[in-house]
This record gives sequence, structure tokens and C-alpha cells, in this order.
Amino acid sequence: MSIQVKGTVIQILKPESGVSKAGKEWKKQEFVIETNEQFPKKVCFTLFGDKSSLLDGIAEGAEVEVFFSVESRDFNGKWFHNINAWKIETATAASGSKSYPPEFSTGDIPPPEQGDDNGNDLPF
Repeated sequence: MSIQVKGTVIQILKPESGVSKAGKEWKKQEFVIETNEQFPKKVCFTLFGDKSSLLDGIAEGAEVEVFFSVESRDFNGKWFHNINAWKIETATAASGSKSYPPEFSTGDIPPPEQGDDNGNDLPF
């Protein structure tokens, strides 16, 4: 399941790292955005491993669109949830990829054509 949400980065937490019981190194980076809805929500996302580089160049206050998946797991009868971000676009990147028609100005209107000798300028 993949979902996306837009909002403002309000906090970038300190990176965390460690070694699992299996001896594998891990690292994660979390950040929080506040949605741009009528009733804004705060959502904390997690970036695991190399995905933490997705935050490079993004600062608190930036407008972003986050693509993420939700995952739950059981540990000793208690459920834990992760909101795993897998793509982050800044508002300028997201809006820059769209194509809009050029701005309209009154100079774009052609001058009126002169009518025929009968004074009738209708084409029929």
C-alpha cells in the first residue's frame, strides 16, 4: 500500500543507528510534517538505511510531498506501526514538473479585420 501527503516540514530529528541482534548495522532518520488541511495533522515519517539521503537539501519549513507506506508488526502481543517514506518531493519540484499554458495578455488579441465593401464583416 502506497500513500502520499503534502505538508510543511516542522522537525527533522537526529539520525539514529545501531546493530541488530543478527549483527547487521542499521540507521534511520525521522522527520515530522504538518499537513495543509483545514484541520492540520502532524505525521512522523521514518527513513531507513540509504533512504535517509532523501532529506538532503530539505530544511524545516520546506513544503514537501511525501510518498510512503504503512507497516505494522507484532512484538510480544503488542503492535507497532511504521510510516516509511520512500520518496520526498519539494513543492518547487512537484510544481515545476507540471506544464501550464502561457499567460494571456491583451496583446495576444489580433486586431479586428476590416469588413468587405458592403460593410458586412461576417465570414458567411
